[in-house]
This record gives sequence, structure tokens and C-alpha cells, in this order.
Amino acid sequence: MKLKRIASAFLAGALALSLAACGGSASTSAAASASGSAAGSTSAAAGSDLDYIKGKGKMVIGYTVYEPMNYTDADGNFTGFDTELATAVCAKLGVEPEFVEINWDTKVVELDAKSIDCIWNGMTLTEDIMANTATTKAYAKNAQVVVVKEGTAYTSTADLAGKTVVAEAGSAGEAAIQGDENLAKADYVSKSVQTDCLMEVAAGTADAAVLDLTLANAMIGEGTDYAGLKIVDELNAEEYGVAFRKGSDAAAAVDAAFDALKADGTMQALAEKYELTLAD
Repeated sequence: MKLKRIASAFLAGALALSLAACGGSASTSAAASASGSAAGSTSAAAGSDLDYIKGKGKMVIGYTVYEPMNYTDADGNFTGFDTELATAVCAKLGVEPEFVEINWDTKVVELDAKSIDCIWNGMTLTEDIMANTATTKAYAKNAQVVVVKEGTAYTSTADLAGKTVVAEAGSAGEAAIQGDENLAKADYVSKSVQTDCLMEVAAGTADAAVLDLTLANAMIGEGTDYAGLKIVDELNAEEYGVAFRKGSDAAAAVDAAFDALKADGTMQALAEKYELTLAD
């Protein structure tokens, strides 16, 4: 009898454990299902980059100091063609602009890390940029130019083979140097920003700089800090656009805002104010 009671107790205990295990499995399954549903909802909500930006109530805009696109004027006001255009576009989208100075050489890394929402700073629409980001259509025209000191003998880029030439790291100017047969033979030195390139040429520590026509027009010549510099060559024509994260739907929304700002004359007025040419 004692053995029977022990056996019965053992069976009862095993049954209880079995039921508890089943209950635990069901609870775990339900929790996993709920977790999966929540993750799915989060993923769906994260699908729209535009909604992400609007949800924050601001667009974080990556830029470098680049006159006349984004810079601080003599009165201490942060301004420029891109600064004003981005502010007007943000108003159309119902968000506030937040400008964050970045390292141009790591701009796409910062974009992908969501440190910024877009790159908006006289950015050339290169094949690399268009392959790795979602870009707007072109909004302004530009070119890469060679800048030297007044009095420098220059007939072509062949004169710079073996000479020191500077450009901003990761810029279209750097690409122009690498793609030119003669400039590729120069002693190339990269700088962190385009304005540093002008300083090097003015100081005589570089023989030439390759940079954006828009910046060169704004910063060299009579009445500027670089009156002793001049443009001697135009290497290639290019266009500016804005870059968002790859797959972002925000680029299309900005394109729509561009269309509206062109239609009401805002973009043309800004182009005339900053002496730029709008893209076709």
C-alpha cells in the first residue's frame, strides 16, 4: 500500500509538472507572438523616412562652411543659398531645420547613422553619391575650377604636374584631380574644407586649388580676403542636389517642394541674391 501511495504521488507530481510546462510554453509563445507583432509595427512605422523626420518635428541638415551655400555673414548671421532654401523647404514640409556642421569626408556615414537626415551643402550629384543615397533632382549648376595666385603662368593642367595641388577631402574637386591625366601627376594634398584650400594657395604652400566655381566666385577677386587669387581653368560642369538615406521617401517630398518654390519665384530670387544658376 505504501508503495502504491508513493507511485500515485509520483504520478500526480509528474502530471503537475507536465501541465506547468505546457502553460509555460503557451505563455512564452504568446509573449513571442506579441513581441513579433510589436517589432513588425515598429518596422512598418520606420519604413517612411519622411514620417520619421516629421515625427521628430525637425530635419537635421548636414553642412560644411561653404560660401555662398552655408556660412556666417559679417553680422554673425548663419545664411546662404542652401541655408535659405532648406529653411523654405522645411516650412513646406511642416518641420524645423536644424543645421549641423559635419566632416565632409564621412558625410554618408553620418547620414546612415542618423546623425543627420540629409546632406545639403552644394553637394555635387556624383555617381557615387547617387548610388549610395536617395537624391533629389538637381537644383543648381556648378563646375570645378583651378585657382592660382595672380601672376602665376598657367596654360593648362599640364603646368601643375609635379606641383602641389589641394582640394577638399571627398569632394568633387578631389575627384576632378584624380580623373585628370595631368593633375593626377601633381603632389595632391587633401584639406578638411574648401576654404582651407584657398588659404594654402594664398600662403604659397600650395600651387593651385581645385574647388567649386560657386565658392570661388564668392571668395576670390577684388574686395575679398583672397584678392590675389584668380580662376584660370574650368574642368567640368556639374549639378547640385540633396542626399537622404538610401531608399528614403523624403527626397521626393523635397522635389515637390522645389517645384512649388520654383513656381512662386522663391528659388529664382535666391539664385539672383547669391549669384547662382538654377538647374534646368
